[in-house]
Amino acid sequence: MGVTGLFLVMIFIAAFVFAPLGYFIYTFTKKSDNPLGDLEPHADSPSAVNDFAEKAIKFVQEKLAKK
Repeated sequence: MGVTGLFLVMIFIAAFVFAPLGYFIYTFTKKSDNPLGDLEPHADSPSAVNDFAEKAIKFVQEKLAKK
């Protein structure tokens, strides 16, 4: 078995392993045209982590502006 044979075996294994994922995406896309369902945009949803990051960025910007 040379490089070509190994390549073909790896392609076959990859197709077998990722077939359930492809079927999952196909079925959910077929039902709702969106595999993840209805999601609201990330920027519109409030988040404690985003609020903290914004406060930290503003704090650092203020400290750099005072120098």
